[in-house]
Amino acid sequence: MQNLRNIRLRSRVGFNLLMLILTLVRAGSAYAQTCLTSEDMDEPTRTALVDMAKRYFGMAAQGDVAALRQNSIGSVAGDFSGIETVIKENQSHFAAGQANPRSPFLLKAEGKTPIEHAEFLCGVFGASGQTANSAQFVIPNLPPGDYGIVTLDVSTTKGPFTVTFVLQQQGKDWMLAGFYVIAPVKGHDGQWFAKQARIFKAAGRNHNAWFYYLEARQLLAPVPFVHTQVTDELDEEFENAKPADLPGANPVDLVAGTETYKLTTLFPLTVGEDLDLAVKYQSADVSNTAQSFQDNTAVMRALVAKYPELRDAFDGIVARAVEPSGRDYGTLLPMKNMK
Repeated sequence: MQNLRNIRLRSRVGFNLLMLILTLVRAGSAYAQTCLTSEDMDEPTRTALVDMAKRYFGMAAQGDVAALRQNSIGSVAGDFSGIETVIKENQSHFAAGQANPRSPFLLKAEGKTPIEHAEFLCGVFGASGQTANSAQFVIPNLPPGDYGIVTLDVSTTKGPFTVTFVLQQQGKDWMLAGFYVIAPVKGHDGQWFAKQARIFKAAGRNHNAWFYYLEARQLLAPVPFVHTQVTDELDEEFENAKPADLPGANPVDLVAGTETYKLTTLFPLTVGEDLDLAVKYQSADVSNTAQSFQDNTAVMRALVAKYPELRDAFDGIVARAVEPSGRDYGTLLPMKNMK
């Protein structure tokens, strides 16, 4: 369940799900993936899912990490540090917040081995694709089983959070199999970032537009493996908006003085209360931290010099030198200190 334990700390979007069955045939074996909405479930199942999510949220609000771990499936309990960190960072907001559950839904994955590409189509789809009450879930390497997903809207003084619990049925119990927290970024939700992306695009600030679209996309999904009408329409709107000089399948060169650095990825990153832009680039060796710090600083300054529009969109730049082994070295430089 590694894919169900990724933690994201972002903003909010809602979804309602109806039912559809999708059968995939792979290597001669048939695996049925069925999506049930609240209306399609029997009352005991629906009540059990909502009650368990509220119970687990209560544990998180109390900071009872031990109880949550005890009620988790084995693979999650064995590597609980990510969930524990998120709970500690947000416990004060949870404790003072009011949690309201959305309608739960149930994903049923059949078979005897993990499904390489589990896909659940939920709700009524129209001639042009998704509708307001539909959703698509795509989960790689999903072990067979019944999974309940319950999202809670939590009102806090910081703004609206969404907290989503992925529950896996084991016997008669619903155990914690995934935990996702999405918080406002600088007090803003995904729709705000989408609006700002459009404003940047209209002004010809295409790099800012692209990065704010990426941020909006992250904020508008309660879990990273769901697609809704809202996210699909946003994807379509910005489908061809990525500037050609940004890295994709291949790195791009960034000249900084006499050096040329190969950038591999750029993406928005929340650091504390700030929204920064992260940049990763190739490095032969990061063991010399003094040299890596100098390289990081050169990359950040060269990036802002090349794209001065970034000053209006981000609080800082985070540069990470990454060597072939995957080991990296990172540096943060606030935008106000960028010269």
